[in-house]
Amino acid sequence: MAKEAEQQAARDAVDRGPILIWGAGAIGGTVGAHLARARHAVVFVDIVADHVAAIRDPARGLAIEGPVASFTATAPAVTPDALQGVFRRVFLCVKTHDTEAACRQLLPHLASDGYVLSLQNGLCERVIAEVCGASRTMGAFVNFGADWLEPGRILYGNRGAVVVGELDGAATPRVTALHALLRDTFEPDAVLTDNIWGYLWGKLAYSSLLYMQGLAEKGIADTLARPELLPLIRALCGEVMAVARAEGVRPLGFNGFDPAAFMPGATENAARASVAALEAFNRPNAKTHSGIWRDLWVRRRATPADAQIGAAIPIGRAHGIACPALARLIAMIHECERGERSMSDDNLTELARSLT
Repeated sequence: MAKEAEQQAARDAVDRGPILIWGAGAIGGTVGAHLARARHAVVFVDIVADHVAAIRDPARGLAIEGPVASFTATAPAVTPDALQGVFRRVFLCVKTHDTEAACRQLLPHLASDGYVLSLQNGLCERVIAEVCGASRTMGAFVNFGADWLEPGRILYGNRGAVVVGELDGAATPRVTALHALLRDTFEPDAVLTDNIWGYLWGKLAYSSLLYMQGLAEKGIADTLARPELLPLIRALCGEVMAVARAEGVRPLGFNGFDPAAFMPGATENAARASVAALEAFNRPNAKTHSGIWRDLWVRRRATPADAQIGAAIPIGRAHGIACPALARLIAMIHECERGERSMSDDNLTELARSLT
């Protein structure tokens, strides 16, 4: 009992004060709304003024919709220029390519003994650590499906992996408390890991497949179901896994993605089995298309391709590993952004042929 009381006291010590959600889009809005519903103090920051106004309006609030959960939460919300105060827990949920700018904006509001948790895709923890300090950086990996629909509305399309961990793998009181918080308010199966980099590199490989789908008309499951794309999928994931291995990282699997199936020397049958498992995971989801697809064809804005999956290319170059599949995929994404390429399933056939 004494040990349990000591552990609870440690959790209480790191749980004081409101949580700052910096970026109230698909990820930040979904997690933050669940925290608010559970009566945790939350403050949202977002650059979209109409979205901010909706969240803090008692008559509107932030509506979470979809098959997983349907509710509305209200909470304090401001644009970055209007934020006041200092926070010990900051959940960073902006697009990958906005990470550095957001960190520099939030830095004056980060307590000296606080931390920034990256609920993002990519290797954002590297950037956060450079700006805020490694001791004030916490790692996370999320794979649930959500889409920002319009101001005040977010689709929570499917549950997925939620993992947190210290960058060095230590089991600190703050990460233990954070894990308990997310488990109790948002994802019951949330995982506390001593290998957060393994999950982040695994997600980087899977993200390359989501970028691949962004070029196409068909959704994620239907794109993964195209057997003629298996060599392309193996090439994309294989490049990321090779770089991860060169970095000394042991990639970890999730929701059907098996890193071992894409390691150098892995068999075609192993890759096929993992792709089938990924298809099965995505098939029933209300979120049918990737966030990249929405960026390109719904919201008509630039993607974080270079900062996200493109981060593997210079790291690979430093190890003498080329990443031609990733480079060509990113080039095609940019052609779409510039209006030089239309959405088409044939884009993936072209991409696959360009690598042979």
